[in-house]
Amino acid sequence: MAFAFLFMHAFSPDYALRPRYRWALHRFACFCAGAVLFLICVGGLVTSHEAGMSVPDWPTTYGYNMFYFPLNDWVGGIFYEHSHRLDATGVGLLIIGLAIWLCFQERIWLRWMGAGAVVLVILQGVVGGLRVVWNLDWLGVPHALLAQSFFVYVTLIALFTSRWWIEAGPPATQLGTGVTPRRWTGRTLAICALIFVQLTLGATMRHQHAGLSIHDFPLAYGQVWPNVDSDSVDRYNLARLAHNEVPTTALAINLQMAHRVGAVLITVAIFAATAAVWLTPGSAPILRRWSAGWVGLVLLQFALGAFTIWTNKAADVATTHVAVGALTLVLGALLAAISWRLPSSGEVATKGVT
Repeated sequence: MAFAFLFMHAFSPDYALRPRYRWALHRFACFCAGAVLFLICVGGLVTSHEAGMSVPDWPTTYGYNMFYFPLNDWVGGIFYEHSHRLDATGVGLLIIGLAIWLCFQERIWLRWMGAGAVVLVILQGVVGGLRVVWNLDWLGVPHALLAQSFFVYVTLIALFTSRWWIEAGPPATQLGTGVTPRRWTGRTLAICALIFVQLTLGATMRHQHAGLSIHDFPLAYGQVWPNVDSDSVDRYNLARLAHNEVPTTALAINLQMAHRVGAVLITVAIFAATAAVWLTPGSAPILRRWSAGWVGLVLLQFALGAFTIWTNKAADVATTHVAVGALTLVLGALLAAISWRLPSSGEVATKGVT
């Protein structure tokens, strides 16, 4: 009965009042977004340390209830994998709490977003569990991409509960002089799509568990674009075997080169979009500030990609590369949402984000 009452209360159109800013709800949503980012980092450490199958059963841990697994057995890869499971459980509980809290605010669509977050976190847990139960490496790729998408989703909930979003007013027809919301939002979403493709390439490479296909940067096997004919690949593999490395393939080399090209395209696209905002008279200050942060993130991400190669995929560097990639995607999504929400240029100049 209690759950029935909560559902009726949460999704009844009769409860659609003017939204009120709730600082505690907003900060809890921000905390949940931070917890998801932390979970992505822990998951990145699992992959970086090749610990994905350190615990071969799920949802138990070597036959134990995961909450009662002995502390003295948290060693090696088990430490990373078991920590990841416990952290994922904690995030799931936080998201359920957030969804319940959202039921008591006025916007019906945001209550449905809370329910959607619960569905997504359950789906993410099931995909992660099936990766273990079925022992399928390729399931790690959708598991990673779903985590990135979920991070965007929860961060948007945090934005939608902010004071700035509630008080910003209806979407504008113009952001300053000559910058329309649809143009900026569409441009930003296109870059986000490109970033997501880049994250897909990165996740695919990480879950091949074959090490680096190319060990030098900015060149590749001493060339701008490496040869991938059978003789060249055989020559590369002879050198790799001499260093006790897993042989590579033409497909893996092309995949890493595509990842490099994607990094250049994304960097140029973010620079161009940011320049358009800064060079347009009357552009909203909030877009200028956040787009400048976007440039900083993509430069950091580019540098981390290079250091991932130069350090031969050091676990901490590779995991930071994953985390900053997630933040770059999230900031793009936030910029798209903010640009759509911005009021007229005269009102924008006096507002900030809480």
